[in-house]
Formats: sequence, structure tokens, C-alpha cells
Amino acid sequence: MTTPPRSAPAALDTATHPRKSPAATRALTGEDAVLRAAYRLCRRTTRQHDPAMYALVQLMPAGLRPACWALWAAATALDDLADEPDVAPAERAARVEAWTVSLVHDLAAGTSSDPVRHALVDAAGRWRLDLTSLQGAMASARDDAHDRRFADWAAWRAWCNKEVVPWVEQVRHLFEQAGAPMTLRLDRQTDYERFVDGAQLTDVLTDLSTDLAQGLLLLPQEALEPFPGAEEDLLQGRWSPAVAALITELAALARRRVTRPAMTTGMHPGAAIVLETAAGLLRAQLDAVEAAGPTLLQRTPRPSVVARARLLVPARLRSTLAWSLTPLTAPTVPGPRRPKGPTPSVSLAAENTGLRPPPSHPSGARPPMIPAGRMPAHVAVIMDGNGRWAEQHGLQRSDGHRAGTAAVREIVYGALEIGLRHLTLYAFSTENWKRDAEEITAILATLQSELDEAPFRDLDVRQRWSGRPDRLPEDLVDSLRREEARTRARTGLTLTVCINYGGRDEITQAAAALARAAREGEVDPDHLNEDDFARHLPHPDMPEADLLWRTGNEQRTSNFLPWHAAYAELYFSPGYWPDMDRRDLWQAITEYSRRQRRHGAVPGRLTSPDTHHSPPHTQPDPRHRAR
Repeated sequence: MTTPPRSAPAALDTATHPRKSPAATRALTGEDAVLRAAYRLCRRTTRQHDPAMYALVQLMPAGLRPACWALWAAATALDDLADEPDVAPAERAARVEAWTVSLVHDLAAGTSSDPVRHALVDAAGRWRLDLTSLQGAMASARDDAHDRRFADWAAWRAWCNKEVVPWVEQVRHLFEQAGAPMTLRLDRQTDYERFVDGAQLTDVLTDLSTDLAQGLLLLPQEALEPFPGAEEDLLQGRWSPAVAALITELAALARRRVTRPAMTTGMHPGAAIVLETAAGLLRAQLDAVEAAGPTLLQRTPRPSVVARARLLVPARLRSTLAWSLTPLTAPTVPGPRRPKGPTPSVSLAAENTGLRPPPSHPSGARPPMIPAGRMPAHVAVIMDGNGRWAEQHGLQRSDGHRAGTAAVREIVYGALEIGLRHLTLYAFSTENWKRDAEEITAILATLQSELDEAPFRDLDVRQRWSGRPDRLPEDLVDSLRREEARTRARTGLTLTVCINYGGRDEITQAAAALARAAREGEVDPDHLNEDDFARHLPHPDMPEADLLWRTGNEQRTSNFLPWHAAYAELYFSPGYWPDMDRRDLWQAITEYSRRQRRHGAVPGRLTSPDTHHSPPHTQPDPRHRAR
């Protein structure tokens, strides 16, 4: 699924004689004419702005189509506002922001005077969609009102993911709520990511003429550099041999990325047909791009009616049969008199609205003042000693893991208070599968319980997961990914929890991804460097660890973050993990601040603490306190 084409008209269709509402819209039992009209408008918007997207929605179960129309029409409305011609960038950004803020109020009220938002609010309540994950996509649409440049494919991909993935995740959640989950094979994650890349690259090539007319070239410098002169020619609207070679290269790259036959293996046949047809339509679009030649810079290319019919006619027949075999859950009917105020299932807070500071330590302890130049950006923690703590207290080892969750909360609170940017916790290693089955079950159940309780829901914490999905319970993986999506746009502490993680395995995955990239012509094996490798790690934006802290009176790194912790300062403490609290984190950071970091260079003078990090108050050494 791609973002709305930038060639779409700015105004939504408000014809006074709409077509007869489809069966899916008529099925909205008990709803008034205004709501039905809103859904019809979303349907028309989808059909007019992108016939291919409309065709894909028609392959979905009829009951899900109105919600898909509402989601797509909302994405289109935002994109239109961001690209509105003859409007200054600052004004376009302000209009996107105003639309987003209005949606927050509309969700709280349960209705809207804007027809697209009215349909979206209804769909969110009807299907219990959590729209908080769209926050980053809406912010990206706002930022799209300004010039956008990308140094490399990694930066381009990050932009694409921020714009597209949250909307795709909403559709996936919609299928889940209907009882027809669009299950993605956990071992094919790279295929899904590459498919999204290919879909976005196809979209950029398709809308090249519209973007260039606005002075935009949404391609990374890394892609342009091998074709000298192509960038200048494109911006001047000139078709040249360099431009032709660039388009041929990028179209071939997009084609490879959207051709992922194994992606639908094991998926529900209805969902598989939707994705396979999407891939076919994207390839047909790329055929049109390549056939356009110089006209690509003048108008938007489209596949022929015959090419589309060859794909869509059999797909409709197959999808009708596939979905007829799947009983779907009926949506709830929220009704016009829902309680006022936002509910967790439909709230969409602005970036920092509604977030609270962490609770204070019971003792009243406050974090130490650390000079900004001495503050680590990334602290990684091996949380060791849960089982031994339990044995020491005459308890089962599983009780120690449950007790360790309180320490996790404390450390996160302390990280927020002192202003730490990145915290990575080692929760379950690939080697931990060797433990007793009862203990493994207890650890995984504890992790699931903590995710269900969501103790950091109202804190400025961006939650991420690193590790392999293999062997983990599907519910746990779904919860981890849901928290990632829900908190994606938060800007405070980035908390990465490593579950079923192994450092060598992470490096092996990166090597495999790099090999695939080389095979597909994305990188040159003869000119690889460390940055190329780092870009293919599971979390390429994770900074190097400055401090690696291990509890439990053990002094080894245990296959934890070998790439990121290559130059980390090591800190070992004797206490078991359940006995730790935020003051122990502050003590570790204080110790780090006293060390001289060399990185192989000649020792120099320590950085002068001309600025201090975080709270302007005095604080005794955190080591001097009673347990």
C-alpha cells in the first residue's frame, strides 16, 4: 500500500449527486444519512485519487471496505494539504497541523463536521482502532510541506516508513479486529520491509512530474550520484541519457523489491490475494513508468485498462471465494451518544500532550548533575541475578523474574529523570532457551504481563524490541510490535528491550541483509565500510553504547550488543537485579562521567563542564543512601 499520489487534486469530491451507496456502506446499521454520505465521499476519494488502491480495497471483505476508504481518504486529505499549490510551505504545514489537532478533538467528541474525519472517527470507534500510531505519519505529512532531501537510502527509507507503515498497520489491525488477521510470517520481515520500499519507490517514480513541478526530487543522493548530471537535468525538466539510465536503474530496483513470492507463504488466502495483486499492479505501474520515456517528466503514467483487467478480473473471483470461507466479526456500533473525552482505543494525542513525568523516588532522591559533555547517550544493561535473588529469599526462580519488573520500571524512571536518550535492556537471550521450560514460560509470561499492563503508557518513552521472533509466542510478538507502533513518534527516552536476542545472531542477520543488498545491486562489495554494515543492522539508528552495565556480580558481556558496545565503558555491580533502583543507574552514570574516554587516541584534557545536564539542583553522591 502506498501513500496518496502527489498528483491528486487538492479538493475532495463533493458532488451533489453521489452514486448509489455500496452494500458495505448500507450495512452500517442504524447510522444516519450524514455518516453514510461521509463514507461515500471517502469511497469516491479513493476511487478518483488512486484507482489501483480502490481496486485493492475491493478485494477485501465488504464489511471492511468503508474503514479502508476512511483511512485512505484521511491520508489523502493530509497529503493534499501538504502539497497544496500556490500556498507557502509554512501555511501548508499549519493547515496539516490544524487538521490533525481537529482530529484529536473529533475523536474526543465522537463525531466531526468534516466528512472525512467523521468517517475516520466512526471507523476508529467501530473497529477499536488505536490511531495513536498515526501520529508520526501526520507529523511527517506536516513536514512534507517543506523541501525534503535524503543523503542515502537509509534516510529515504526512514522517511518512507514514517509516512507509510503506520497506515498499513491500521489496515492490518482492522483485519485482526474482524477475525481475519493478515498474518505476516515472522521469518519474512525483511521481505515485507523491502516490499514497502519498492511500493514507495514506484510511487515516487510515478509522481515524478508532479513533484518536479514543485521543485521536489524525492530520491536519495546515494541513488543520484552514479548518474552525473541527472539531478540537475531532472530539476530543470530535461530528459537526458543520464536521466534515462537513472529511471531504468530505479525501476528495476523497485521491481526487485516488490517481487517477493515468499511473502505470502502461510498467509490467509484472501490476504495473500490482496498482496499478490498489489505486487502485480505495482509491476504494471513500473511498466508504464519505463514506457513513458521523456513524457515521464510531463505527466503521470498509468497502466493500460487491458493490463489492469488481466490482473484484477481473476483476482476478484479468487478473493470472493477466499473470503466467503472466512466468518468475520461484525463491527460494534458506537452510536452518536458515546461518552465525551478521549478513550484509550481512539485517542490521538499531539506529540507531548497527555504525557506525564515519571513518579518521584519514595526517598525524594533526585538525579545528580552531570556535565553535558560527560553524560552517556546510550546505556545498555545486562539485568542479571533474578534467579539467584529468588533463591536467596527462599522463592522460586520465576518469582525473581517477576520481582525484576519493578527494577525495570525504576531504571526507566531514573533514565527519564536524568535525561538519558537511549536505554537498552537485555531481557532474554537466545542462549536462555537452554533453561528449564518452567522458568522460560515464567519469563515470557512476565514479559507479556508487563506489556499488557503498559506501565510507561503515559511517559515520554519510545519503546522498541530487538531480537528474533522465532520461538516466541505470537501474542508476545504482536504486543511488542504494537507498542513499537503506538510509541513511534515519542521523542524522549528510547527504550529497547532485547528479547530472544543474540549479538552474534544480530551480526549474522546484518551480514545476510548486506549480501542480499549486494545481490540486488544496492551496494558495491568492493567498497563496503562500517557505515554500510551498520545500516543493515536490525536497528540501524541505534547509537553506539557508551556504557554497558551488568548486575549480579558477573563480569562478562554475554553476547550482548557486540557491534554497538565495541567501545563501551564497562561497569559491573555486585547487587542482584531485583535490588536495583534508579539510584543505581545514577551511580553507574556518575562513574561513567569520571572516566576518560580515549577511543585509541592520546589522552587529552577532560572536557570542561561548562554546561550541566538536567535538573538544576544539588544532589549528594547517589552511592551514599540506605537500602
